[in-house]
Amino acid sequence: MTEYTEEERRIVSYLRESASGGEGYFRAKHIAESLGLTAKQVGSRLPRLAEKAEDVDIEKWGRARSTTWRVTVS
Repeated sequence: MTEYTEEERRIVSYLRESASGGEGYFRAKHIAESLGLTAKQVGSRLPRLAEKAEDVDIEKWGRARSTTWRVTVS
């Protein structure tokens, strides 16, 4: 089983709940606002979570002004 820090656990839970229909697109800024974190805190953890999350697939999707993350729930 994957070990998460408290912040990582909150981010993964948020993504799992918010990816309705099994898929969603997110920006670190919006995740941070919902969780009371900074965009930098979320943005620095998403690449690591992409590698270690087992039940949520996190993929860097697009880059306009900020990175968009595609999240698919297994």
